[in-house]
Formats: sequence, structure tokens, C-alpha cells
Amino acid sequence: MRFISQTTADGVSENLFTVNDVPGVLWTPAHSTDRRPVVLLGHGGGQHKQAPGVVARARRYVARGFAAVALDAPGHGDRPRTEQDERFAAELRAMMAAGEPVGPLVARHNGGLAAQAVPEWQALLDDLAESGRLGPVGFWGVSLGSAVGVRLAAAEPRVRAAVFGLVGYALAEDAARVTVPIEFLLQWDDELVPRGSCLALFDAFASAEKTLHANSGRHMDVPAHELDSAERFFTRHLLTEESVTG
Repeated sequence: MRFISQTTADGVSENLFTVNDVPGVLWTPAHSTDRRPVVLLGHGGGQHKQAPGVVARARRYVARGFAAVALDAPGHGDRPRTEQDERFAAELRAMMAAGEPVGPLVARHNGGLAAQAVPEWQALLDDLAESGRLGPVGFWGVSLGSAVGVRLAAAEPRVRAAVFGLVGYALAEDAARVTVPIEFLLQWDDELVPRGSCLALFDAFASAEKTLHANSGRHMDVPAHELDSAERFFTRHLLTEESVTG
């Protein structure tokens, strides 16, 4: 991990870095290098590591005693877009304008991005562990963030709890290998991911503790109160004295 810059405001340090040339950002309490629980933040499609919602969530977690970290997904943020990325964006716009269902297209594209992103997140976890900063790990991400996060949680035992959502049954094989506690967000009127596909994916998770949060509205209408719920979820599973010292 190579740190590039640091800024501090309102008691939170924001540290830009690269890990194997992948751009990322780490948020911690100002002037602190203590070991603490870490929440990995997977941004949505078309967003990036410093999208306003990602930054706001990260700062909330730091205020509760966590560190938070985000990476730019392939083809997003400060990473180059490939010809395949451009074709996907054009096809997606055309299909949405025509009122055609786009779920299978989005799932295929996000699956390819996730295959590349999972080892990038694992490399980041390795570097954080070597630095001595890595406490218990949680993952938050919906839509593209979940396409990455479900596969990461299936492959990576360091992830102890996760909030997923807005994705469907294409991830069922990976979900069947996820046993950690999860919260799962479903938008009842999601125009991108069919409701039945989301419900089937929730059912596929092997977790003994899993909670479904279904809210009215479209794909981008996740209500603000889910921010509070995710904080309580990670506090319960990552911030206990046993989890911090274990």
C-alpha cells in the first residue's frame, strides 16, 4: 500500500493510496494508528471511492469507532474505462430508454468486474494486516458493491459480517458459501433487479443469521434509515470487546 496524500477535517483523516496500482481511500480517526474494526465500502455502478454517499457513510463509521476503506472498482473513478465498459454503458442506456429489462445485462457486466475486484480487495486486506491496523472486517455494498462483496465474503474468511442488497439470483452459488451474519436490502419496486430474483438470492445465503430489509421504492430509493440500521449491525458484530481483541 502506497499512501499518496492525507487530509484531516472534523476529527477524520482521509488517506488516499494505491495498492497494486488500484486507487483507494482509508478513513480513520485523526492521528490514530490503532488497530480497529474496518468496514469495506463497495460503491455502486457508475460511482467511485469518493462518491458523496460513500464519504458520508465512511465518516459516520469513523465517528462510531471504525476505520473505513474504499477502492475504485474496475472501470470506475480514477481507473481507465475499457472498450467493453463503454459498450456496456451505451447498451444499458439504449435498453433503459426502450423500457427493456436490463437485469441480465447488468448482472453479466458486474460479474466480470467482480472477478477482477475480489483479489484486489484481498490484496488490500493483506496490506492492512501487515500494518497492524486490521481488526474485525465488515463489508457494506449494494448493487455493484454486492456483486463484489458476495463473492469476497464467499472467498475471504476475514469478512465477519456484511450488508448486501439490490442484486439477484445470479450470485446464488457464491451466496451458498457465505455463512457470516448479513443484512440484505431489497427495493420492492426495483426497476433493475426483479423482486423475485432478490428474494431467491436472500434465501440462498447459508448464514444462520440473516435479515431481509424490504422497502418500497425503486433501485436508488433506499431510505436513509438504513444507514442507522447498518451502523447498529456492524456495531453489534464488529465492535464488541471480544471482536476487537480477538
